[in-house]
Amino acid sequence: MYEKLTDIFDAVAVKYLTAVDVKRNNSKSSGSNQHELGGLVSAGIGKYLDLTQNHNHLKYKATMVYIGSQDEEPIVCRDTVTWYDTRYMAHGRGPEFRLYYKTNEVSELFEESDFLLIAVTKDKEILLVFTPKESTVETQLRTIFGAGNISANNSFKEVKIHQSELALPIQTMLSQLGIELYTEADESKELLKSILETFGERFPKTREFSDFTRTHFSESNPIDAPDESLLQWMTGEETLFRILERHIVAERLKKGFGEHGDDVDEFIGFSLSVQNRRKSRVGHAFENHIEEILLQNSVSFDRGKKTEGKQTPDFLFPGQKQYLSPGFDSSLLRMLGAKTTCKERWRQVLAEAKRIELKHLITLEPAISEDQTNQMSEMNLQLVVPENIQQTYSNLQRQDLMSFKEFIEEVKHTQSAL
Repeated sequence: MYEKLTDIFDAVAVKYLTAVDVKRNNSKSSGSNQHELGGLVSAGIGKYLDLTQNHNHLKYKATMVYIGSQDEEPIVCRDTVTWYDTRYMAHGRGPEFRLYYKTNEVSELFEESDFLLIAVTKDKEILLVFTPKESTVETQLRTIFGAGNISANNSFKEVKIHQSELALPIQTMLSQLGIELYTEADESKELLKSILETFGERFPKTREFSDFTRTHFSESNPIDAPDESLLQWMTGEETLFRILERHIVAERLKKGFGEHGDDVDEFIGFSLSVQNRRKSRVGHAFENHIEEILLQNSVSFDRGKKTEGKQTPDFLFPGQKQYLSPGFDSSLLRMLGAKTTCKERWRQVLAEAKRIELKHLITLEPAISEDQTNQMSEMNLQLVVPENIQQTYSNLQRQDLMSFKEFIEEVKHTQSAL
């Protein structure tokens, strides 16, 4: 189970791009057509690749991502990069290793002064994420990778990753960006065996899979520690789903597509179904685990019931019957929206229950900008964030955040008079 950064990554480094790092058209000055990044050895990245000084040009799988802003669709390119020693023929001189990247849809976009985070996974794949300097995305990346206090400049700076930093916020954020991280764990084979014995060679319904997850990850108590339980179950389901997905997709690829195994349209359709399943599943899983915690805490609620028109809050307290009753005291009504990441979608919650002045929204998104949380507060939206993820927010923001446990206690208090 991947709970910490060290379960996924070996090394992380950050920098701001210089003219020599980008193509000429994307530079404020001279630019370059070398397509190379240097300085990775001193930043702790090189030792996880290869430091043998010879003529080898080593290829590594890479995911390159450009994120213009938090609300724009990211550009994701899966490619290979080349790691090599530029001085392998220069006898008597020390090695100088560089990472060569190809021209692709991402390298066409990043510019001089953009922020770059590079990471090496346990599987020796390389992740490169580019975003404009001082953007919200830069802040989020710095925060969740523990690079908030690193004064990045024009050379790579090593980011010390520790056991204390959570993997789930990173997995959640990157998954929404179309980046899927997977690292084979020792227990993966046993977990796959258990999944296949239960469901066979198929993707089960999300509710079934959520129930299955909770039987395997039950260390925390959802009554005493609802925040911890929610994160544990979400992390656990992410782990189990990736194990099953890799197995099913691998078996499907072996069969090929179409009569002769090379039907491109059929392959594209299959690929899209995989992507759509990933996107829809995580939101349903989030609601499933929230629902289970509320049930175990003996809270009265309805899930997905209409209020006005077609508006359907994710969770309505104590329920639809009370909400639709004009005589029911509106001060005792509560609603809870659930979104793993907010972006601009948080505004949808504002129209979902007119009788409830203060709306509540629970999210797993780390390090939301102060501008956005201020907007939420101004529009009477109370953000609910699991305790461990709250550490990614500023001290000022954390004063206004509510934990899941605190939300449950408030709802229990309003229902104690019923």
